[in-house]
Amino acid sequence: MGLNDAPSGERAHIVFFGVRNVGKSSLVNAVTGQETAVVSDAPGTTTDPVRKAMELLPAGPVLIVDTPGVDDAGKVGDLRVQRALAALDEADAAVLVVDAARGPTPFDESLVRAFQKRGVPYVIAENKGDLLEEGPAPAVALERDAEGCCKGRVRTSATTGAGVADLKGVLATLITCTKSERRLVGDLLAPGDVVVLVIPLDSGAPKGRIILPQQQVLRDALAAGAFPCAAGVEMLPALLEKLSAPPRLIVTDSQAFGAVDALLPADVPLTSFSILMARYKGDLPAQLEAVQALERLADDDVVLIAEGCTHHRQCDDIGTVKLPAWIRDISGANPRLAFTSGRDFPADLRSCAAVVHCGGCMLSAKEMASRLQRAREQRVPFTNYGMVIARAHNMLARALAPLG
Repeated sequence: MGLNDAPSGERAHIVFFGVRNVGKSSLVNAVTGQETAVVSDAPGTTTDPVRKAMELLPAGPVLIVDTPGVDDAGKVGDLRVQRALAALDEADAAVLVVDAARGPTPFDESLVRAFQKRGVPYVIAENKGDLLEEGPAPAVALERDAEGCCKGRVRTSATTGAGVADLKGVLATLITCTKSERRLVGDLLAPGDVVVLVIPLDSGAPKGRIILPQQQVLRDALAAGAFPCAAGVEMLPALLEKLSAPPRLIVTDSQAFGAVDALLPADVPLTSFSILMARYKGDLPAQLEAVQALERLADDDVVLIAEGCTHHRQCDDIGTVKLPAWIRDISGANPRLAFTSGRDFPADLRSCAAVVHCGGCMLSAKEMASRLQRAREQRVPFTNYGMVIARAHNMLARALAPLG
């Protein structure tokens, strides 16, 4: 995908950290080549994370994130620090900006420990190098620290532009070296395979386009050399009649599971876009175990329903109307429900008996992994929409069979 096509969830996230007034925002502007962040001599100008998409060659599309200073103080300052540290959940690589003359502070050292604990590759950018006495800048370093975490060191000046190209080069190397090859559906297909996408155009479908997971499955099938074709539920029988052989795979919108299943022979492989997303950005075996935990819910239990984006709610909204009904059907109980959307996700999940998450198409793989890990550490079952819907229709075995 190109710069204008790659959604934020498919971009490597590069997050800039540091204390106040070390030039984080100025350096972000120098890296992006735009006035992405507001710059001022007054400490604490950045009050919330600021995001900017760009192309970083040879790494490809990335998202640059500027954060508030981690040494902010006061009631509001503490909230800013929390926002800054929360950005660690989405960081594929981190830039720690320090004052070249002053050197690292205790706040910077605590950030390095946080990078190491999470295995986030990082670069220490010694900024304001133009204010130092004349002398050769240290060589650009790229190595592994004592904890085995990839790290780099670059001296920069956001004012003169010195070292900015070096910083971008180190970041591109870190992103390229640490990026894992993930496939949404392409690894399940061979060149020449036919894959049928069932895309209902009902009241929940966006006007004039198809939703992101459907676009991504279509794109990945094309990249695999397969022949994707699409139909609504009502036209699926006519499409199948026109095929000379059964398709290699049918992928349906999860909410149409029951209707599609009724139209297909039992030997035709069938799964859903949401379950493919669970495999793509999650731990599928853990999410299978978690959906089975819904069968043991009690009336007083709390189930968190989380979505990675925000959208207009309809009277038959999947997250707030349909999923609660399916969860009640699976459990035979009437659990209490809590809801979050966007980047709001609780740090403390211990009051929850389970988490049911959307496919996470708008979240990066890193952020989804952080949410999964948080639930795992607190021993809270974490599953996704597609898994719950398949279980509600007694179709889990069939929906998971094509994934091995």
